[in-house]
Amino acid sequence: MEKVEMKISDAAELFKILGDTSRLSMVAMMNKKECCVCDFTECFGMSQPAVSQHLKKLRSLGLIKARRDGYWTYLSLDEKSVYYDMLPSLISSIPEMDTQIDRLFSKCEGASCC
Repeated sequence: MEKVEMKISDAAELFKILGDTSRLSMVAMMNKKECCVCDFTECFGMSQPAVSQHLKKLRSLGLIKARRDGYWTYLSLDEKSVYYDMLPSLISSIPEMDTQIDRLFSKCEGASCC
């Protein structure tokens, strides 16, 4: 992993955005695969507007990118982000994260939204 250098204010903003367990879990899910907005609504039991607010904050730091396919929007980690190389290492440092992500994916498995 390449060393990422940032200003204190940028680091604080990153930690503030990832300090929410839902957003951190969304990032971890996107670290495993591209996700549709409806995946998040199903997995987290949130309304679409609530999910959109979380995604807006992740997008504001350039952590994620969106791809439209007809009616559906698919999201993934943005490889161009200065934080891209750091995120998998950060996620892997949380021991229970894999279990959490597997549990979330199992909630939305078979969802027929997209």
